Amino acid sequence: MPSPGLSATPRRSMKPQRLLGAASGWFVAVTLFASWLLNLLPWGRWPGVPDFFGIVLLFWSVHAPRRVGMTVGFVGGLLLDVHNARLLGESALAYTLIVYWAVAWRGRILRFGPAAQTLHVLPVVVLSLGAMVALRSLLLLTWPGWWWLADCLVTALLWPFVTWLLQLPQRIAAGSDPT
Repeated sequence: MPSPGLSATPRRSMKPQRLLGAASGWFVAVTLFASWLLNLLPWGRWPGVPDFFGIVLLFWSVHAPRRVGMTVGFVGGLLLDVHNARLLGESALAYTLIVYWAVAWRGRILRFGPAAQTLHVLPVVVLSLGAMVALRSLLLLTWPGWWWLADCLVTALLWPFVTWLLQLPQRIAAGSDPT
């Protein structure tokens, strides 16, 4: 006879998940460079286009914080500022803030699945891009409108796909099913 605090129904067996190995430094560098190149394309000035470099930088800051630091975000942001002829340092500020908040909230973000992580990624993206927009508005005395919130929302909604895509080589190397 079971004790009063225990249920008589058997527990469902949960399938154990495999631990993913660490990503290679080359893979991290190639994905960051490819996402940076995607930000150089001319569609980056349209409303609703995600920040590819920002989301990949955020991913690697959460999943490999020792390989990607604020220096990577700062240098990538400066190079994007030069390419886009923006105020020097505004993208560098945004990407540095992305890395800071990603490392600060890393433990909290990793507790959830990729879909629920989107709710934690959205404030990180809004805070970092909002600081960039506020700085630009303060220095140029112009308000760009609310288009940047659409960019933040699209970037955050891409988080589950980016997580699946960037962890795919690690899953294949670990011998698990990539689906």
